[in-house]
Amino acid sequence: MPKDFSWGPANPHPLSKMRTELVWEGKYDEYGNRREVDIAACAMPMQQIETVDEPRQRAAATGNLELFERERVKADDFRNRLIWGDNKLVMASLLKEFKGKIDLIYIDPPFDVGADFTMDVPIGDEKETVGKDQSTLEMVAYRDMWGKGTDSYLHMMFERLTLMKELLSETGSIYIHCDWHMSHFLKGLSLEIFGPENLVNEITWHYYNKMAPDSKCFPRASDRIISFARVAGSHVFQQQYEHRDTPVMQLKRKFIGGKAINVRDEAGAVQYQLKETKRIDDVWRMSMLQPADKTQYLGYRTQKPEILLERIIRASSNEGDLVADFFCGSGTTGAVAERLGRRWIMADLGRFAIHTSRKRLIELQRKLHEEGKSYRAFDVYNLGRYERQWWQKDRLNGAEDEHRRVVLEFFKAEVLGHAPSPLLHGRKAGAFCHVDGIDSIFTRGEARAVAEAVAQAGGREVYCLAWEFEMELRQFALAIEAELGVRMKLIPIPREIMEKNRKNPPPFLEMAVLEAEPVKRKEGKNSSVDVKLTKFLPSLSEVPGKELEALKERAIKSGFDFIDFWAVDFDWQPGQPFHHDWQDYRTRKDRSLKTVSDAGHVYETPGKHTICVKVVDVFGCDNSIAVEVSV
Repeated sequence: MPKDFSWGPANPHPLSKMRTELVWEGKYDEYGNRREVDIAACAMPMQQIETVDEPRQRAAATGNLELFERERVKADDFRNRLIWGDNKLVMASLLKEFKGKIDLIYIDPPFDVGADFTMDVPIGDEKETVGKDQSTLEMVAYRDMWGKGTDSYLHMMFERLTLMKELLSETGSIYIHCDWHMSHFLKGLSLEIFGPENLVNEITWHYYNKMAPDSKCFPRASDRIISFARVAGSHVFQQQYEHRDTPVMQLKRKFIGGKAINVRDEAGAVQYQLKETKRIDDVWRMSMLQPADKTQYLGYRTQKPEILLERIIRASSNEGDLVADFFCGSGTTGAVAERLGRRWIMADLGRFAIHTSRKRLIELQRKLHEEGKSYRAFDVYNLGRYERQWWQKDRLNGAEDEHRRVVLEFFKAEVLGHAPSPLLHGRKAGAFCHVDGIDSIFTRGEARAVAEAVAQAGGREVYCLAWEFEMELRQFALAIEAELGVRMKLIPIPREIMEKNRKNPPPFLEMAVLEAEPVKRKEGKNSSVDVKLTKFLPSLSEVPGKELEALKERAIKSGFDFIDFWAVDFDWQPGQPFHHDWQDYRTRKDRSLKTVSDAGHVYETPGKHTICVKVVDVFGCDNSIAVEVSV
């Protein structure tokens, strides 16, 4: 720069011409260019893994489908979607089909408080007298941690809000729920994305029943809900009203030219009217959900009351509209949308969120069907190997060696520098470790090859870490152990290791032992089939030490206590989604669980059929086995 160079009116400094904006590290690249969301790189096919239409499939299983179809109230115009995965990838993948088609988005994102939220997980039917350490476990519901503090949190939210804007319809709205930690930042961020002209409301939710500790500030008893329209003035909005405690007499008024004018009679006297309702303003006085609430509370700490979502959905959508929640948590948005006749899409990266939502929505399907009310079927999706491929390319530079290193690092295992076999990649506590490929399914053939490599290296034990396992591999591994003397521990790699800035290892849980058998029943000329669970032994390898011994003893004595949900597909086809023909699960009100299905499934064609049994334990891990039956 020349010595006589100076800033001034003839040569204004760049900062003097900057517009008002929120700036964070990562918003601009090294050249000062705005970092945009790489939608093309994030879009990927979704894998349909489950279909859920519980009342219809139960009718089909018992041979009553014709009657169900005649009397049904189920809507067939849309199948709702529950998606497990990073919502950035989920939304980018939805754009091809749903760009400009979602009518309402509500999100309750993590508030960047730098903590893991936990939830109490009950075990068993709670009829026994057991101490708290034995009957509950503190499990991480979702991670409220985004690595490098506010900068990375804002960048994470910028990318996701940008995608949400693309998904919104021209008449759509978005409601962003936040608390005092980040409401100021999120409002500024959203103003930049949606435009100040599209800001509709900043709502205060005052939850008057929250217990607050003594502190040197006024108790915090409110959240903020910021709403934007995709195009202000074109957005859907129905004014909401609430009943007054006591009716009041009010002046009767009408609006002329934007001004309120008193209505008068022919004599010129002002007129009054009795008002039993009042318009709801932007301060909402609603109680928080409390653990004592047996009708709604699911044990999910961040769960919001249904009345809150009901007000939002009634105000900003019409029946049949499409509602989305990409931080769905316990599934409140989908449950309320279903009850109000809206279509819905929900997503979350937490297995607990997906499992909790699935149970809640199945229960709602049953309830609506019993009441003769309309409901829609829903499907469960994930991004499967495509998400892993994206993670390997985006974060690991596409290297398989780096993939194995990261997995072993989170597993707290040592990487082998000079391995005795290409199939052996690490060691942990004297055992070898094998990490399967990121695109692979760990098969019987691979299991035998790994066990033989361990035996040749003089080993007696091996951890087999894989993203997916062939069905019934646990039983095959036990046979290998008896034959070769090598104990094989099958460990599914948790998808949580793909979370950006993840530092603390997630639980690595060994595959559970699951056994089941068909139960044939014959009444006259008619025959039916059910399924009996005969054994379940959960993995307890990551249970806190203070609880481990008590829970091990209980698992051996009554492994079924650790089952939270199980379902049956009576005519499972390999490579096809799991169809929920029957299921049973524990709820907060009813902790009992059947161990024999009562579907009374009737096969239309004789011959051999494959039954798939899916079990989800209290840790949120699912295990499946296939059972053959001949009829």
